[in-house]
This record gives sequence, C-alpha cells and structure tokens, in this order.
Amino acid sequence: MIMHKAGFVNIVGNPNVGKSTLMNLLVGERISIATFKAQTTRHRIMGILNTDDTQIVFSDTPGVLKPNYKLQESMLNFSESALTDADVLLYVTDVVEKPDKNSEFLEKVRKMQVPVLLLINKIDLSNQGDLTTLVEEWHESLPQAEIIPISAANRFNVDAVLRRVRELLPDSPPYFGKDQWTDKPARFFVTEIIREKILLYYDKEIPYSVEVVVEQFKETDKSIRINAVIYVERDSQKGIIIGKEGRALKKVSTEARRSLEKFFGKSIYLETFVKVDKDWRNSDRELRNFGYNLE
Repeated sequence: MIMHKAGFVNIVGNPNVGKSTLMNLLVGERISIATFKAQTTRHRIMGILNTDDTQIVFSDTPGVLKPNYKLQESMLNFSESALTDADVLLYVTDVVEKPDKNSEFLEKVRKMQVPVLLLINKIDLSNQGDLTTLVEEWHESLPQAEIIPISAANRFNVDAVLRRVRELLPDSPPYFGKDQWTDKPARFFVTEIIREKILLYYDKEIPYSVEVVVEQFKETDKSIRINAVIYVERDSQKGIIIGKEGRALKKVSTEARRSLEKFFGKSIYLETFVKVDKDWRNSDRELRNFGYNLE
C-alpha cells in the first residue's frame, strides 16, 4: 500500500518579499496576484498541488503590517490564522529586510511547534559575504528554522524548497479532491485579476481604496459573461478610475478581459461599472459583505 502525504503549508512574511510569486511557482498555477506594490494580497488564498502520493495545500497570506484601518486588521487576521493550522510554515524574507523587522509577529513564529523553513528571497540582489552575514543573523533570531536562500524571480532553489516540504509533510489522506487546485470560486479570481490591473495602472492611494465585486457570472461551454462593479471610497476616485472619456476604465477592462480569457481558456464578455461606497475600508458591515474576516 502506497503511503499518502498531505498537509497545510502556509506562507507568511512582511509585505513585498515575494510571497505571491513564490506561491505561484510552487503550485504551478497563477493563483495569487503578484505586483510590485505592497499589500497586493488581501485574503488568504489556497493553492493545492496534487501528485499521486501527495497533496500540498499552500496558503498565501497578506503581508504582516501594523493596521491603520479595519481592512488591514482583517488582513492581519488572515496572516495570524496561518500560524495556527500549518503543518509546515514558510517564512519568507529577502536580502534587504533585517531580522528585527516586525518582531511581534516573529515572536509568534518562534513559539511554533511545527517545522519552519526560512526562505531568504532575492539573493540575486546580494553577494556571498552579505548573504552569509544575513543567514547568521536569522539563525540567531529563529534558531529552530531551516534556512534556504532562494530567488523566486529566477526560480533558483524553488524545487529544493518543494522537496523539503514534501519530506516534512505528515502521512495523511488528501483534504481536497485530487482535481481541485484552489479553495476559491471562479468569481474570486475575476475580482483579483481586475484588482491586479488597477494596481498596475493607477498610483498613490487609488488601488488601496478599491474593491471589486462580481455581480454576474454566466458561463457556457465556450464563453463567460461577467458584470463587475469597482467600488471606490470617494467621488473623486470614481472620476480617476473612469478617466477622461472613459479611457482609463476601458484600458483596465481590456487588459482584464485578456487575462481572464487566458485564465479560463474561454471567450470573456466583461462589463465594468464604478460605484462609490464611502469609507468601506472602515465599515464592519461592508468588509463582511466583501468577504473579509473580522474575527
């Protein structure tokens, strides 16, 4: 009888260290939006890697930060929940970040009883001497962690991380069906892809003031019709999202449609609307409606 391994492998760390890029490489699907802006990931997103004798349930989480408004409190809840149910924890840092950043969260990681792999990302931006010093500093800070230097952008050592994760997983039957690759519904990925385009095309506060809701998702064998609403907090932001003669919104919709066609492998008919929902980031009711975890 073949033994089967399965477990939850949760990816945590500060904003902008490359967690989402790593998650997409490990799972082999483009699940988490990965842009160069901090706070891109707002939810806890699972990506499931299945082989004949293994099921690894990876979980990407928002970057750990001190909350300034209720949306960020929810994001921190998602990150901290990842410490409670992991079979293996991947703590991602990079060559720029110092081990004393966010010491409160690190203290919680230090107390964990499960294996911790500390991944130092972006080593292509460092040199051997600096990296050696950094490894020593991290070893003092998180003595129980195994340290693996990686470069997610260059795929360096990512396979080694995957091999080590497989070795550390407990014997267990699968938690999800073997054909399932995420815990999120199709609509969730529509909102994430539209939000990604907004992160790429607008600057300053605009992307962080936006939430996307799919109001219609009608799928046939060959096509999907989607109506999506982009919510902003103020009337002035609505004007910026739409742009002069609607050009900015049209650009976002066109790029999103292309990405959605690639993601679903079908023709996409996408209509986008912009509405104002004043200060939704600080409203418990609105955050719950948008699927955030406020516990």
